[in-house]
Amino acid sequence: MSNKAIVVSGVRPTGNLHLGNYFGALRNYVKMQNEYECFFFIADLHSLTTHPDTKELRENVLKVVSEYLACGLDPQKVTLYCQSDVPQTTELYLYLNMLAYKGELEKTTTFKDKVRLQPHNVNAGLLTYPVLMAADILLHRAKLVPVGKDQEQHLEMTRTFANRFNHRYSEVFPEPQAFNFGEALLKVPSLDGSGKMSKSENQYATIYLADDDDLIRKKIMKAKTDAGPTEPNSPKPDYIENLFDLMKLVSKEEVIHKFEEDYNNCAIRYGDMKKQLAEDMVQYIAPIRQKAQDIRDNEAELNRILSSGAEKAAESAERTMKEVRKAMGLLYF
Repeated sequence: MSNKAIVVSGVRPTGNLHLGNYFGALRNYVKMQNEYECFFFIADLHSLTTHPDTKELRENVLKVVSEYLACGLDPQKVTLYCQSDVPQTTELYLYLNMLAYKGELEKTTTFKDKVRLQPHNVNAGLLTYPVLMAADILLHRAKLVPVGKDQEQHLEMTRTFANRFNHRYSEVFPEPQAFNFGEALLKVPSLDGSGKMSKSENQYATIYLADDDDLIRKKIMKAKTDAGPTEPNSPKPDYIENLFDLMKLVSKEEVIHKFEEDYNNCAIRYGDMKKQLAEDMVQYIAPIRQKAQDIRDNEAELNRILSSGAEKAAESAERTMKEVRKAMGLLYF
């Protein structure tokens, strides 16, 4: 057992990772792996709440693992596994469900959003989604959980369930805290100027790590712009600020400076700016995409990594579950 603080985080395998996943989370994960004991999992069980068709699930899981590895996660340093490969997850999920109340689950923002988006598929798994998330975190007795703004309510509920368990049975779980590696969480803007990049919103406004060069260029050239400022040093509208924000992620300092000056002097040519941004984005993403493809092509190695990760995760999970069963009085012989 290491003395490092334990970090747990998961991602749903609902398609390729995008620029927002990379800059908002993955880059931090790569830093964390050197300082913390990290459990990073692919949340295939979570995906069943909204994607009951499992035909593409295996391929999506392998894609996400390939992209994680291509972005710099080292399976020697982190425990990388698939949620359903660790049966203790569903055991703890069942026990925690006895401590979760229907009223509080129905008030969850994400539940209300999903009910609005999929009124014909309001299943019990959707309602108890925060309980499964709590099981993922508490299973390894994590102290730290990297979460975005939209998941903070779930983490609060995880603390509630942990406290209820500790109070009713005995002290088994620490209270997990939100964590972002000491820097502000980056929100990568959508290309259509309507918030952040997302797997589920407008596909054309999102740049995926698997996008080919031409598709990246096409998406960026379609990004919203206007006729340009008419007065020097004008404030930038959101959608223009978004282009500059994207440039800050992938372009050189002097390139950004040049377009900032052009904007402030009312001399900006958005066509030129988008072309430059597109080429810089291509340069940035192409090596990651190629590396992910090479890893994906070596299926035997991917299977070995997932199998070894599942073994390590199950060991950690079983240590916790022994304590849980003992605390609950579920040991009969």
